[in-house]
Amino acid sequence: MAIIPNKKQASKIASQKQALRDTLWTGLDDGRLWQFNNKGGWLNIPRSFPIILRIMDLLSKGKPLSATYLDLWCRTFNDSFVIANKPREMAFASGFSGERAERTWMARIRILEGLGFIEVKSGPSGPISYILILNPYLVIKDHQVKGMVDASSWHALIEKMIEIKATDLEPPPPPSEDAPETPQPAAAGAASAADIASVVTD
Repeated sequence: MAIIPNKKQASKIASQKQALRDTLWTGLDDGRLWQFNNKGGWLNIPRSFPIILRIMDLLSKGKPLSATYLDLWCRTFNDSFVIANKPREMAFASGFSGERAERTWMARIRILEGLGFIEVKSGPSGPISYILILNPYLVIKDHQVKGMVDASSWHALIEKMIEIKATDLEPPPPPSEDAPETPQPAAAGAASAADIASVVTD
């Protein structure tokens, strides 16, 4: 099993990288850089994202999905959930323009759905109102098992996962026989998707 660096190790690596950067760019004004820890409007992405996007585009056979997928990811709040109530804006951000922009975007969404990267639900914004983004590592693994991912791309992804210590494809540890069952919380009145959509915007 991959070992995840602890905070002390991560801090040491960060300090070493900053020391090298400061040597290469002497007198750099940090205000010119994107600093996620004190700026708003950011979220998490896996460090393997470029390879994931490459594989996704190869799977789509001439109809690139990466820009559409990246826009979806950037509309989440690290919750894998997108309220797709701005299709024209989403089409534009995905690189589509003109009269067929929304139609082309919808076609790309359906390809992503067909490949298993997302799940789609209908709602007040039409047949594509809500989108759930599934773990791309697991989706790509399914395609690799079916022989749909070329060896070089798969090996590049595995190498990157080892480098960044991503454990998404490792089997979960077996449950302990002595571990007590976790009590399930009592069901509460859940807000409907339409209620959430009325107060949350992309």
